[in-house]
Amino acid sequence: MHHPLLQYLDEVANQGSIRKAAKILNISSSAVNRQILKLEIEFGTKIFNRTPHGVELTEAGRLLVEHCRNTIYDYKHVRAAIDDIRNLRSGHIVISTLDSLTFDFLPRVLGQFAKEYPSISYTVKIVSLEEAMEEVATGEADIGIGFSRNPHPDVRIIAEKPSPFGVIVPTNHPLASRPYIRLLDCKAFPLVRTMDARGHTSIIDLELSTNISAISTIFYTNSLLMAKRAIDEGLGIGLYTKIGFMKDVREKKLVFVPLADSELKNYKIGAFISAQKHPDTPTKLFANLIERSFRDVDFT
Repeated sequence: MHHPLLQYLDEVANQGSIRKAAKILNISSSAVNRQILKLEIEFGTKIFNRTPHGVELTEAGRLLVEHCRNTIYDYKHVRAAIDDIRNLRSGHIVISTLDSLTFDFLPRVLGQFAKEYPSISYTVKIVSLEEAMEEVATGEADIGIGFSRNPHPDVRIIAEKPSPFGVIVPTNHPLASRPYIRLLDCKAFPLVRTMDARGHTSIIDLELSTNISAISTIFYTNSLLMAKRAIDEGLGIGLYTKIGFMKDVREKKLVFVPLADSELKNYKIGAFISAQKHPDTPTKLFANLIERSFRDVDFT
């Protein structure tokens, strides 16, 4: 891929002799010398000083050979990385994520990745946002996907996408035709809400504990699937991002109406890896796919 001259210069500098370098490179001394003379004419300065015992680098030559060696090193590194990808036969990726991302987005990404790398296996753990970041930070998970507010100091966000909260309602609901909705507009309708399976409060509680005190809740669950069914059956409305309901919204089974007056409209979904360790090849490839997928998807 690179011009042979890089190797010529490197080897001549190593050997201190055009003749010795040519022997190692299996090429004639005159051919190597011609290339060096050509380069010296091009730069307008000497690269090597000829001595009775061989050649010595000039100051200009030192700069040039350093560049050659860096280029050769980088090329070898890239070749090794490409070989890793080409020869990828096994590996395991642990993903910690929110429940909502397992309904549509993550299965599609996993399906796409599996077509290219069928021998990679996966563990997908449904956790809270805090746990997703903590597990990536401690090395229990390779990749985390969740809301990117207040990131853990030991994780690095590799991709972000706006994912505002809104109201999820059936298509025949009075709020379904609204272009947006204020939080106080929800007072007339009971909520369907999800609580973390380990008893933690929801994001709605954390962000809006004072603002939603006047809104009654008719249905609590630790299952987003159950919450979805409850909304579909008309038990109440949901305050969620669109992520867990994308298929239902596409198929016009449910409607997502954005919030207009709440901090919840400013949320983003992020994908993150450890900031303390270099990801292995399967993790790096999967993280790259997540990043590309974030560019193509609309969570708003």
